[in-house]
Amino acid sequence: MIDSQPIVNNKLRFGVAFLANAPMDELVRQFMHVEELNFDIAGTGDQFVNFFDPRKLWFEQWTLTTAWAVNTKRIKIGTYVTAFPYRNPSILAKQAATLDHISNGRLELGLGAALESDPCYEMTGIPNWKPRERLARFREYVEIVDRLLRNEVTSYEGQYYKIKGAIMNPLSLQKPRLPIAIAANQPRMIKNAIRYADTWTTLGSPKMLDEIQRRNKLADKYCDELGRDPRSLRRSYWIYEHNALASEGLLMCYESEDYFRELVLSFIEMGINEILVSYPCREEQMPVFEKIAQNVIPELKKEYNR
Repeated sequence: MIDSQPIVNNKLRFGVAFLANAPMDELVRQFMHVEELNFDIAGTGDQFVNFFDPRKLWFEQWTLTTAWAVNTKRIKIGTYVTAFPYRNPSILAKQAATLDHISNGRLELGLGAALESDPCYEMTGIPNWKPRERLARFREYVEIVDRLLRNEVTSYEGQYYKIKGAIMNPLSLQKPRLPIAIAANQPRMIKNAIRYADTWTTLGSPKMLDEIQRRNKLADKYCDELGRDPRSLRRSYWIYEHNALASEGLLMCYESEDYFRELVLSFIEMGINEILVSYPCREEQMPVFEKIAQNVIPELKKEYNR
């Protein structure tokens, strides 16, 4: 288990999740826009192709994230989340340390186990492990990345991954290492997040209050079992509206400022302290999105970040 002392403070913050499915200049413009609106963090997921329609435009996560880093100055850069089967753990740690320098210490590394149903396995020839092996590999993977980001020289011998005398120079700018987030919806992965991560991130629709409460109670239970202070864990929730995103339609969470406020308060009251929203698919929702950023979010942060 990693050091349970928090690397990041757990004040309430808000972020934006992007789909990597627009032209590059437009994605950079959008990212700069959310920085101007004073969001705390933003990023995109990690797929080889557009998972709504593989034939459509889709950019690679880490390269796109680098473009965002060099065009912004303040906002945190999140890889929410990187799919661990796609990359060797040592190479990923080197990428993360490099991007932390490019961004001047703004990277937060999100990791996830990826889906068995992802079409990229056949497209790329990457092995598609069964759940038990996938989870066992993920635990080793996170341990390696954590050690590499903290230490100048690392050796590791696990069942699946072995490294010998791996030199990290430079280490990440952030010390003792850059923050790590782990995506988890199911019990075994939530326990991995409690064991290894600074941030536990999960997702679901705006109507999943009971399910998110259940997951949050599991997180508390695992903190108790593993001897971790539950206050040291950032709890992140992406308000994910699959059908609207797939059709580039209207997002429910931007129905009105009042609706957004009440929805977010429901998550805050159960202990969630990072709220992620999707960048609007439709221009007609941009005014509400901007008013939420300018009015609702500052009010909530003022109330809860005392």
